[in-house]
Amino acid sequence: MSKKISLKDAISIGIGGMVGGGIFAVLGLAVSLAKGGTPIAFLLAGLLALITSYSYAKLSNKYPDRGGTVKFINQGFGKSVFSGGINNLLWVSYIIMLSLYASAFGSYAPNLLGITHDKTIDFHLYASAIIVLATAINYYSIAVVGKIESYAVIIKLVILIAFIGIGAYGLSGNPNLSQLAISQWETPIQLFTGGMVIFVAYEGFELIANAAPDLINPEKNIPRAYYYSVIFVILLYIIIAIVTVGSLPFQKIADAQDYVLAEAAKPMLGTLGFSIITIAALISTFSAINASLYGGSRVNFEIAEDDELPHHFLSKLWNQPIGLMITALVTLILVNLLDLESISTAGSVGFLLIFGMVNLVGYKQSKETSCNKIIPFTGFFLCMIATVILIKQQFSSNSLGVIVSVSIIGFCFLAEFIYKKTESNKSS
Repeated sequence: MSKKISLKDAISIGIGGMVGGGIFAVLGLAVSLAKGGTPIAFLLAGLLALITSYSYAKLSNKYPDRGGTVKFINQGFGKSVFSGGINNLLWVSYIIMLSLYASAFGSYAPNLLGITHDKTIDFHLYASAIIVLATAINYYSIAVVGKIESYAVIIKLVILIAFIGIGAYGLSGNPNLSQLAISQWETPIQLFTGGMVIFVAYEGFELIANAAPDLINPEKNIPRAYYYSVIFVILLYIIIAIVTVGSLPFQKIADAQDYVLAEAAKPMLGTLGFSIITIAALISTFSAINASLYGGSRVNFEIAEDDELPHHFLSKLWNQPIGLMITALVTLILVNLLDLESISTAGSVGFLLIFGMVNLVGYKQSKETSCNKIIPFTGFFLCMIATVILIKQQFSSNSLGVIVSVSIIGFCFLAEFIYKKTESNKSS
């Protein structure tokens, strides 16, 4: 029983996974796309996450496994080129999330630590340095990674809830409150697109699946862990969006797009508020990078164990899976090559596709899991529609992000096809 985790721990894993660096990285981007309708954009993305969490809850109860999403995909589609391609996409999506968190860290850090060169150089320096530091910590001790994450969850939630409380109090009489009026919303399709671009801010609930085998009273607590954590984060994000849009004029939000949450604290608490939120962002993104490096390397190891990647990925470097170093190196390349919107779009497309497939597995396994098959099918349908709309809408304004997204998906499936073909030729 000492190794078992409680419902509270599982909810913390879900909330910690979602409220990583995502909200700090994509809030400004969401406002630029949805304007006064930003809270609605977060609601739409959250509802899709909630529907998908139903499939995860049912599959986690029926097939509890530390491999989580990887095992669900293999359960539904067998060990095929298709399942291998989707699982490879999951690993690459972890790398994209790492790039997003590092990008957020690189945007916030110069504001607190002082600009020594110009903003662009500082961004690349801080974003790269934090990946190197987190990689070193992962190699040094996994226990340290766990401690950082457990403390960081508490710190960032306390600061964000304080931000909401003080911000809500300061909204009365603020002239920017009128920006939340329906007349200031973008078109419904733009609100939906805005929600899907920042969908990455919700993806972390899937980490509960990896902890499912260790949960006390799993039949009751697995669904509770998913639903409570997702609903809490939906409410948290909506209120943060309301406070931000109601506190700052759109132009100021656009000027501070990459560190808008810190800027939104200025009207309430001045420079002190800016510094406190910046510190929260740095702690949050650092802990998210730490945890995602660990998670990404484990996903890579699981895929190789299931014969969907070469067994070279099962080898170790300094007592850690070789995937840890590869994950870190590819993250360094991505964060220094792509802009924030392209990274966010690629991450959202990847996770929408992955979650769509998990929902499809939920639908296919509905008899075994005793679930209402309409819910996972709805999740699958919405994820597919959302992916198509996101790609179509973003292509006109952010063609690089779309090209990167489609190229990554194509590469994941092509690499799996070549690997399976090579293995088949060897055996014959």
